[in-house]
Order: sequence, then structure tokens, then C-alpha cells
Amino acid sequence: MILHRVGPGPGTLAAPGISREIAGAGHRVEVILEPHARRFVGPAAFSGEVRLVDEPSETPEAVLFAPAPAGSLSRLARGLGVGVAGARFILVAPDLDASTAGHPAVKENLALLREDGCRIVVGRDGSMAPVGEIVAGLLGGLDGPMSGLRLLVTAGGTHEPMDSVRFIGNRSSGKMGLAVAREGLRLGAEVTVVAANVGAEEPGTETLHVETVEELRAEVLKQAEGADALVMAAAVSDFAPASPVGEKIRRSEGGLSLELKPTVDILKAVRERYPNLFVVGFAATHGDPVADAREKLGSKGVNLVVGNDISQSGIGFGTDENEVYVVGPEEERFVPRTSKREVARVILESLLTEMNEERQG
Repeated sequence: MILHRVGPGPGTLAAPGISREIAGAGHRVEVILEPHARRFVGPAAFSGEVRLVDEPSETPEAVLFAPAPAGSLSRLARGLGVGVAGARFILVAPDLDASTAGHPAVKENLALLREDGCRIVVGRDGSMAPVGEIVAGLLGGLDGPMSGLRLLVTAGGTHEPMDSVRFIGNRSSGKMGLAVAREGLRLGAEVTVVAANVGAEEPGTETLHVETVEELRAEVLKQAEGADALVMAAAVSDFAPASPVGEKIRRSEGGLSLELKPTVDILKAVRERYPNLFVVGFAATHGDPVADAREKLGSKGVNLVVGNDISQSGIGFGTDENEVYVVGPEEERFVPRTSKREVARVILESLLTEMNEERQG
């Protein structure tokens, strides 16, 4: 059970969302809404997935203070009746204005909490950190099905330059890869993301930004050395301009002919260097994706392939939903149209099942 203590402050309005995120990751959540916090948010703001209590029903596995105003920090640092006895993990998300955050007494309290083993997540200028960062910090401190595993995820789409301003690319937004990273964190993994032309970062992950296929290949090969599994969700360009130029190509009435060359095969390079790494590939197809996914499973030597039909509207590139087949050596699992978060959960469930079977075999 996770105990969420909600103090008063500007960040109180975000507290219901924090509780829902934690409950959505499969944890039972109890919430203590401190009296002054009710001036900002009422009990009705907390959904049925969480339970409001006056006292925890049992010793919590973890306690989250979010938001934690200066008074809560002081009481917690001095051990004054905040109900954390027996909790294995404590995370504190201060919610302070800039002047209060800089006060010597507040700095001392935060130092004491760190010395006591509490994890502190601080936002800009002392304000409460974003919801995603708080949830990732909490879930990263718990034991989950992927605890102890190092997960490497690629996201986005590569850009291959034609000249100084133009490139050949694709429509991948990175949403699928970031959803996999988010679910990996929720399951307890240590997650690294290699992001190709993705503006966003998933809180709680180490994110490395790249642009081209070659940059993606180099970073993946570097990071794979310390990884237990790779989920290759990025859309990689199959071709690149054969002779890119360093300046802008001027418009010509006669048109422009462009010679293309094939790019490197990243999955092949990974498999050659790391034959024992568990690898999940992706196959985007127009039409039934199972045949292409199964062909890729054999030709690339990967452990799982996620196939999806990008000809369908509303799923795939740039959308919030997807519909896929997760294809393994023995069978495929169909995931009907649903959120990319749910698709990511199924992918990682399949990954864990295959990894466990390989270990037992």
C-alpha cells in the first residue's frame, strides 16, 4: 500500500492526478488529506481508485508527501507525528515559494531528510515538481516485476539531411517509445531512452537525444552494453541522401534529382555485438502485420516483434492509440485498438514472460 499525504499549497490541485497515476500503475493508494489542504481540493476530486483515510489501514510500503509545504518538511525532519513508521521508502515533493526555499531552516530540514534516506524531488524555484516526475520518482523506489532490470528504449524517428535545412524523415512522434519507457519505470526498471528528434522527455529516465540513423546506431550500441533488454520503438529511415550538401540547395525550375542509399541495419548490428541481449523490434506495415512481423523475427534474430497496420486511421504515427500484434517465436498476441500506454504494458508483459521462459529453459 502507498500512503499519499497531501499538504496545503498551490500543488494541492495536482494531488488527485498523482494518486490516480500511482493507482493506475497497479498499487493500492490511501490518501490523507490534511485539514488545510481541503481549502484547495475536496475529497470528491479523488477517484474511486484511491481511498481517503484519517489513518492508514496498515503499515505502508511507501509514503509520499506531495505537496509538502514548509511546515510538513519541519515536522517530518523532526519526526513529529507524520505516520511514516515502518515505511520502506519515503518521497517528499516540497511546494515552496522561492524565498521560503532559500531559507536556512528549510535547507537544513531538507538536508536532514536526505541524511535519513528520504528521496527529495524539487521543482523549479522550490515549487512542486511535475506530476510525472513525482510518480516516476516514487515508482522507481519500489520493487516491481522489472526491478533490477536495465531497459533501453528508442523513440521517435530519424532525420537524414539533404542540405543544411532539409531532410528525409518520417511521421513518428515518439509517443509509443515514451509510453514503453513510462511503463518500464512503473514496473521498476531502470530506463534509458535514446530519442530521435523527440522534443519531450519521460520524467525519471535518462534521455539521450540523436538525429540521424548513424547517431542512433552509435548511441544504441553504446548503451546496450549495460542493458538487459532493448525495445527498438524508433522509426528508422531505410534510406538517406547519397550526397548531402552543407548549404541550402537553391530552387531550380528544372527540378531536382535525389540519389538515395540504404542506411545501416541497427538491429543487425545490435544482434552481432550483443547476441544475448533481449531485443524487441517493430514492424510498421500497410495491411496485415503478422507476416511481416514474423519474417522480421527470423531475419533480424530478435526475440519479439511488434507489428502494426499503419494504413488504419487513428492509430500509429502521431496518435494516442495503437493496435498491434506482439509476435514471438511460438505465438502472437493481438492487442485491439487501445491507448499506447496499454499497448506498452502488454509489450513489457510479453517481454517479461519470454525472458523468464528463456531463463527456465
